[in-house]
Amino acid sequence: MMYPGPVLRLMEELTKLPGVGPKTAQRLAFHLLKQETESIQQFAQALLAAKDRIRHCSICQNLTEDDPCRLCVSSERDQDIICVVEEPKDVVALERSSEYRGLYHVLHGAWSPMDGVGLETLRVKELLGRIKAGGVKEVIVATNADVEGEATAMYLARLLKPLGVAVTRLAHGLPMGSELDYAADDTIARALQGRHEI
Repeated sequence: MMYPGPVLRLMEELTKLPGVGPKTAQRLAFHLLKQETESIQQFAQALLAAKDRIRHCSICQNLTEDDPCRLCVSSERDQDIICVVEEPKDVVALERSSEYRGLYHVLHGAWSPMDGVGLETLRVKELLGRIKAGGVKEVIVATNADVEGEATAMYLARLLKPLGVAVTRLAHGLPMGSELDYAADDTIARALQGRHEI
């Protein structure tokens, strides 16, 4: 059965979201169509407001409404340690553990030539600028424990060690192939405690 044009277009747009295939897009489209117009307008306004008001922090590259972000300007954070993560959601995962009190740097991806993500597309230049400005003693590389994350970690270690900072990696507790966002809080805490030099 063919759907009306607007429904097809809605399903097509939904399939552009990560993890949403044709069946899920169909289910989401029909769910949305059942909603009251006011609910749909609120949903659309929330999307537009987030897109309009959220930007990258000029220091750590995390998502923020205020620039610089609240973590970068906090006097309670340890200023001589930076934890490098792949995505903004990883900052949230590490913060949930309540173990880490330093600063962050978000790469916005991992080195993955097969997916068209080159090293030049990551926020490495900004990280180098922060370290060269001085005051940083340790960089914790907290990229995911998968092939892309490990390759990114090794690249960063080779790049950062000559700058005179300790470069460490999260240790045990995070199984190979896992993502920080799905790890339990105590697992992240143990990984932070057991980090090791790369």
